[in-house]
Amino acid sequence: MISLLRAIEQSGSINQAAKQAGLSYKGAWQMIERANNLAPKVLVATATGGSKGGGTKLTAAGLSLLKLFARLEDQHRALLQQLNQSLIDDPDVMLLLKRQVIKTSAGNQLFGTIAKIHSGAVNVEVFVSLKGGEQVVASVPLATCVNLQLKVGGDAVLLVNAPDILVLGDDDLGFHGLSARNRLAGRVIRIHFDGVDSEVIIQLPSGETIAATITQISAEALTLKPGANATAVFKSNAVILAALVPTGDC
Repeated sequence: MISLLRAIEQSGSINQAAKQAGLSYKGAWQMIERANNLAPKVLVATATGGSKGGGTKLTAAGLSLLKLFARLEDQHRALLQQLNQSLIDDPDVMLLLKRQVIKTSAGNQLFGTIAKIHSGAVNVEVFVSLKGGEQVVASVPLATCVNLQLKVGGDAVLLVNAPDILVLGDDDLGFHGLSARNRLAGRVIRIHFDGVDSEVIIQLPSGETIAATITQISAEALTLKPGANATAVFKSNAVILAALVPTGDC
């Protein structure tokens, strides 16, 4: 309706205004008639015949409506700019929004802060602290570290495929004979069986969850069930590391 009124004000013709607004001639007339009937004062005035062949124009009420809508548009635009600026100025909110749009095939996505970086001749070990204080070690090539511009204190995303994760049951929690660097202890909250494999969902103390895919036979042998203690174990080279905001150097 506003587009039609603006087009009428510009062209002075219902036919031209309808084309500009993407309406049929009949549809434009129906909209105008309905608006005139509902408005306290007539918005569009038409004249027929005469030496100039008639025409269409907005009344004072119609012009006032357009001015009011233009002011509302300006205020709305200013409000959006203010909201956007407040989001930019709040790093926590920006980080939250960035995390919500990450899409990947990896089943597990953990977010944390880079606590330390140990550089070697070929590979780099990046220690990432999760929100609950647990640390995950990711081993990446030195060139990758340079390209990602990783820096202590920077935000990072850890991607781990569920089949790359081993699960230790309650009876195995004191077992240390594994070379895998990463061990995240928690409690089983869900198990999904498909007849061959099982997906074990482990909740960490912080509330974060990590999913592991193991065989159904293994899950049954470990007597895994909701509420049971369990530890997700995976190697440092099984972690795919992504940097949310590249800031700094290795």
